[in-house]
Amino acid sequence: MPREFPVGLTPPDWLVRNLRPQPAPPVNRPAVARAAIAMALPLAVGLACGRPAYGALASMGALSGVIGDTADAYRMRILNIAIPQLFGALGVTLGSLVYGQGWTAVAVVTGVALVSGMISTIGAVASVSGLLLLLNSVIGAGLPLPGEWWLAPVLMSGGGLLVLALALLAWPLRSGVPERAAVAQTYRTVADLLAACATDGYEDARYAVTQSLNQSYDLVLARRARHHGRSPELVRLLAQLNAITPVVEAAPAAHQAGRPLPPEVPQAVRHLADAVGTGYGGPIGLTVPAPTDHTTRAVEQALRHTADVVGSRSPDLRTSAADDDRLGRPAALRVRALRAARDVVLSGDSWRYGVRLALCIGLAQVLVSTVPVPRSYWVALTITFVLKPDFGSVFSRALLRALGTVAGLVVAAAVLVQVPRGWWDVPVILLLAPLIPAFTPRGYGYQTAAITPVILLLSDVLNHQGTALLLPRLLDSLMGCGIALVAGYLLWPESWHTRVGDRLANAVADTARYVESAFRDGTEGATRARMRRRLYRDLSVVRTEFQRALTEPPPTGRRAAAWWPLVVAVERIVDATTAARVHVKQGAQPPSAAEIAQVAFQLRELSDGLRRVETLYAVRTDLGGPADSVLEPLRQEVAAARAIPPPPPPGVGGGGPSLVQRDGPRRWGVGALLGPGSTWVLRRDVRPWCYRAAAASPLIQSWFTRARSAAFGTALVQEVPGPPPDISSLHGPE
Repeated sequence: MPREFPVGLTPPDWLVRNLRPQPAPPVNRPAVARAAIAMALPLAVGLACGRPAYGALASMGALSGVIGDTADAYRMRILNIAIPQLFGALGVTLGSLVYGQGWTAVAVVTGVALVSGMISTIGAVASVSGLLLLLNSVIGAGLPLPGEWWLAPVLMSGGGLLVLALALLAWPLRSGVPERAAVAQTYRTVADLLAACATDGYEDARYAVTQSLNQSYDLVLARRARHHGRSPELVRLLAQLNAITPVVEAAPAAHQAGRPLPPEVPQAVRHLADAVGTGYGGPIGLTVPAPTDHTTRAVEQALRHTADVVGSRSPDLRTSAADDDRLGRPAALRVRALRAARDVVLSGDSWRYGVRLALCIGLAQVLVSTVPVPRSYWVALTITFVLKPDFGSVFSRALLRALGTVAGLVVAAAVLVQVPRGWWDVPVILLLAPLIPAFTPRGYGYQTAAITPVILLLSDVLNHQGTALLLPRLLDSLMGCGIALVAGYLLWPESWHTRVGDRLANAVADTARYVESAFRDGTEGATRARMRRRLYRDLSVVRTEFQRALTEPPPTGRRAAAWWPLVVAVERIVDATTAARVHVKQGAQPPSAAEIAQVAFQLRELSDGLRRVETLYAVRTDLGGPADSVLEPLRQEVAAARAIPPPPPPGVGGGGPSLVQRDGPRRWGVGALLGPGSTWVLRRDVRPWCYRAAAASPLIQSWFTRARSAAFGTALVQEVPGPPPDISSLHGPE
């Protein structure tokens, strides 16, 4: 019997993904202790001096420091905490100077929002700095702060710097320990990768290696940007990190061979990891089986080289400083600052995000200036937190903000009703503040639930409104979420399209260049390794974007899911290229120039197709060549990538029919690999007359598509049991 969709009580996948806690590492106990001390101590000092409002302001500043206290390396802690505090001080100064000045305050805060949004596109530290710049300007413009105009910036910056001081206490005793621990952890993930060769867990292990290498290089190169080749400890760490690269390159060849490596091999890498973690320098004996083929010989040689580097106490400073670090030497700080400023001014993305944020903040300021809204500055605060695309999906953050606020209000209500004001606030903050660093890795909703009662308690110290703050807080948060969703999300059609395709197209083009350089005479090993590292880093960004898109409601999340097979296929192509290069290095016959050009051409054609058209179709490729060539596995991977069905086009597709598997994993598009034994659904897209009438306007067209999808689905379907039917002769309605 025909039906539009199955009826059930199971929540949709995108909602489950939003509400599910994210996998998190063990609780960072030092960060928890710093949060408790840094937020409770200023309040206690303010109460002792008879100035509780001053203490509350300093605790608010400490809160921003606690949120930014996420780095392991001590130098990175300075950047992550100190620089945002400077921008926060500037923001609260500008806001307090225009407090109570009506439309002048609206204009100033809107201008600050534009600048904040633009600088947020530079990087992680700049994003947090822009966030604090806007947050504190909103607080200064919407809340009467005690004392002179300069007092609030001093107090709030002092609270943040207190967090920094606590975070740096152990620096003299533990200098270099975080970087060394990160490199050792990279070795352990490589050991897990070798143990996973020829198993189903290889893909996940390879991704873990990519993430660990990214983190280690970021930490080590951040120090190198300051010290360059002057620090022997830094040179040794960089040499050890570079030395593991040949082992990583040999792993794809081992996995491609289809035989698990002997357990002594990953155990040897773990032994090296222990040596790196303890700083041991000296001869390191490795017990590994004798190699039996090209693959095991490549692994054994890479391990021997790594052991020599790890055991060396004093590597050659000249050669190591110029060694092939796999991401390149960082430019000087002045050069990077000028480059970032140029990118902000000339980048369309920075202007686009700045305008979106300024539009939402301007609407919020106009709303609270014309409509009497209690605690009105919370509307703009909510928008500032929600409208951060670099922190996650705007839609999911709005949803989690609302849910987290409700949960936090329950805790705040109990505290405000049961706990008397005064000195009792100190132990309450001492208990609530540690929840912020403990819950933040679990997701934005959990972070909001932890921050909300703390903010309400500190606000009550300033305003003494008690439980009267609760309902306005909820209403303001809901209004802020609504403005962010409408003015910062729904009005921008680009919000409904994933960025996976564009970034994947760039990665495919880079893969074509990597294939050419891998077998080109005269290409240095450092260049090949650097290209491979950047490729995997770019693909990890694509993975992150994919995970973010899955939290969007349909049809965006559903379309994003269709990109996943191609993401995996590109990673497998890079692996196959690296494995082929390893075989050539071990004595295999190099591929001919015609073979290389053929593979590169197919990859560039795929990349161009991803950029030029919105809907791609599975392409049957005839990649012929010698069956015993080292490129044969690579050709197979490229052909498989070309045959993967594309994601459905924006809106409702091309109007044609498609097959959707009802049982088991869903595969979208006619080009899917359809197997018998499942229930298939013949779907014919529906185009209402209103959608046709709006076809001339892409913006209105997107509005109709979104509204129709939410109201009554995108298609009428009919179940067809048994094997997939032949639909090659069917055509969709126009």
